[in-house]
Amino acid sequence: MDTNQYLEMFIDESKEHLQAINENLLALENDPNDMNIVNEVFRSAHTLKGMSATMGYEDLANLTHKMENVLDGIRNHKIFVNSDILDVVFSSVDDLEAMVNDIASGGDGKRDVSEVVQKLLLIEKGEDPKGVTEKTAIESTNTVENDGNDKMGILDEFEITVLEQSKEQGFDSYHITVKLRDDCLLRGARVFMVFEILEQVGEVIKANPSVEDLEEERFDYEFSVVLVTKENAEDIEKRIMKVSEIESVIVNVFSIEEYKKDQNNKNEIINPIEEKKDSASTSKESSSKSESGKEKTKGQNVSNKTIRVNIERLDILMNLFEELVIDRGRLEQISNDLNNAELHETVERMSRISGDLQNIILNMRMVPVEQVFNRFPRMVRQLARDLNKKISLEIFGAETELDRTVIDEIGDPLVHLIRNALDHGIETPEERIAKGKPEEGTVILKAYHSGNHVFIEIEDDGAGINRERVLKKAIERGVVTAEAGANMTDKQVYELILASGFSTADKISDVSGRGVGLDVVKSTIESLSGSVSIESKYGHGSIFSIQLPLTLSIISVMLVEIQEEKYAIPLSSIIETAIIKKQDILNAHNQKVIDFRGKVVPLVFLKDIFEVPVIAAEDGLYSVVIVRKGEKMAGLVVDSFIGQQEIVLKSLGNYLNSAFAISGATILGNGQVALIIDCNALIK
Repeated sequence: MDTNQYLEMFIDESKEHLQAINENLLALENDPNDMNIVNEVFRSAHTLKGMSATMGYEDLANLTHKMENVLDGIRNHKIFVNSDILDVVFSSVDDLEAMVNDIASGGDGKRDVSEVVQKLLLIEKGEDPKGVTEKTAIESTNTVENDGNDKMGILDEFEITVLEQSKEQGFDSYHITVKLRDDCLLRGARVFMVFEILEQVGEVIKANPSVEDLEEERFDYEFSVVLVTKENAEDIEKRIMKVSEIESVIVNVFSIEEYKKDQNNKNEIINPIEEKKDSASTSKESSSKSESGKEKTKGQNVSNKTIRVNIERLDILMNLFEELVIDRGRLEQISNDLNNAELHETVERMSRISGDLQNIILNMRMVPVEQVFNRFPRMVRQLARDLNKKISLEIFGAETELDRTVIDEIGDPLVHLIRNALDHGIETPEERIAKGKPEEGTVILKAYHSGNHVFIEIEDDGAGINRERVLKKAIERGVVTAEAGANMTDKQVYELILASGFSTADKISDVSGRGVGLDVVKSTIESLSGSVSIESKYGHGSIFSIQLPLTLSIISVMLVEIQEEKYAIPLSSIIETAIIKKQDILNAHNQKVIDFRGKVVPLVFLKDIFEVPVIAAEDGLYSVVIVRKGEKMAGLVVDSFIGQQEIVLKSLGNYLNSAFAISGATILGNGQVALIIDCNALIK
C-alpha cells in the first residue's frame, strides 16, 4: 500500500493524540484514581500505535506498545500511579514526539529509546525504574554503541546526492563542530543564532543532534553540522565565534568520498539490537496490522469532515482577495459618483458577498493560542520538580485567536519567559513562607484582544525585579552610565534586562536567570511587529506583556481627515466619536483634557503629532475620536469624519517601519494613500 498519500494526515493526527496524552497525564497526576482518565490515555496510545504500524513506523509503534502495557497495568489496578511512574511515561511521550517530528521533517522516525524502554519494562514488572541509566539500558538490550567516528550521524541517500551535486557545482562541504561554554544558559537560543549565521553563508545539510533536539535543548554543550558553502573555513569560524557563550568552533573539510568508504566498512558489522527488534516485531506483525487497520479507518472517517490546507495557499488566497477589496472600494466610489441605481444595487450586492467571503478567509487563517499554551502545563510541572518548587500555572484566554503565521513564531519567546518566571521569579517554598506568602507560587498566562492587537501576559507572584540590583549590573557592564541610571524610571531600568546577555542571576542554573535569553525574546517579538513591556513590584512579582498585531490584512476603520490628508483609525480601538467646543477643553498638568462621561480624557492633536501643514483656520469646533487601550483612554482630535470603510492593511516596509504611531497604510478607492494610526502607541 502506498502510504505517502496519508503521511500528512498521519503526522497531524499523531500530534493531536500526543497532545491529548500529555493533557490527560497531567490530569491523572492530580487524580491518580480516576480510571476514566487512564482509559482516555490508553485509547490515544492504542490509536497512535495502530496508525504507526500501518504507516510502517515500527520503532514508533513498538515504543507506544511498551507505554500501552504500563497504562493497561494501571487501569487493571496492577500498577499504582505515582510521580516516578508518570515521569517515565512523560519521557516516553517526549520520545514519541521527537519521532513524529523527525517523520514530519522527512526522516524515518528512528530513535534510540533503549533507556526509557527498559524503565517501562521494569514498571510493567512492578520494579523501581529509578536505577536505570543509559549505560545499563544499553547493556540490558545488548546494544552495540556507535564508535563515535561519525559525529555528523548517518547521511541518507538524498543528503549524499545533495553533497555530490554541490561539489560538482563548485561548492565546498565542511563538517563544523560547535562547543558552547559550560555556563551557557538557554542553549537553544545560541543554537538558533549559530544557524542564522550558517544559513547566511550556505545551506545546512545535516545536524547532529537533530534540529528538533537542538531546539528543545536535548543535547549537552556540543553539536555539529554539515554545511555546503562557497565561503572559506576561516571566515565561517570567525562569524560563528561572534555569538556569545561559544567556547570553540572546529571547521574541517568534509569529503563525501571518504564518508561513503567509511560507511561501507561499517556496514559489515551487524547490530545486535536490530536483530532483536526484528525478531520481536515479527511475531506481532499480523495482529498489530489488524488492529491498526480498524483504527486507521476510524481516523479517516473523522478526518473526512475537515480538510487541511497548506498555509501558503491561504496566503495566495488572501493576497488575491486584498486586490479585490481595493477594486471593491473603487467601484463603490464610482457608483456614488455616477448615481446609477442599477449599478449601485449591483455594487451593494457584490459588497455583501465579498464581505462574507472575507470573513471566511480571515477565519480560516485564525487559530486559538491554545495550540501554543497547551505545551506549558507539562513544562511547568517538570521544571517545578527540577527546581524543588511548588508552582501552579493558571491559563486564561486560551481561546483568543491569532493569525497562524504569528502562532508559529511565539512559542519560543513564551518558553523563555515562563522559564524565567519559574527559575528566578518564584521563590522556594521556604523563602515564600518566610515572606508570609503561600508556599505554592502562581504563574498566570493570559491572552486577550485589545484593539487590533493581541496581548499575552506572563505574571508571577514571586520576588519581582530589584531596581538597584539591575542598575548596578547595567553600570558594571557598561550598558548605562551611573549619571544616566540615576534619572531612569523604574520601567526604563526593568527594560535593561532585555539587553543581549544581560542577567541578574547570582548563580548559573540549567534553567535560566531573569533576563538571560530575553534578548532573543525581544528580537523575535519585534520581528513580528510586536513589543515587550515589563512591570514589576519588588517582593510581589512581575508581569511581562507581549503586544502582537493580529496581522489581519483587511480591517474595518474610521476614515478621518486632517487638513487635506486622510488617516484611518481601526474601529476595534474606537469607543465613540464626538464634536466638542473649544471652551470645553480644560488644562490639567500641562495637558489638554476633556470631561468624558465623568472621566478626564487627555486630547491628542493629530495635526501636531504628524506635523500636518495647516491650510485652513480652525472654526472653534473639534471632531474627536475617543479610543481606548485597556483601562486607558485618549481623544484623537481630527478636522472631520469621512466614514467607516474596510481597507487593506499594507506594510510600510523596512525603511519606514519606525514611523511613530503609524502601523501601516492603505490604498483608497480613488487611488489615494491613507496612513493607518496605531492608537496604542498614542495612548502610551
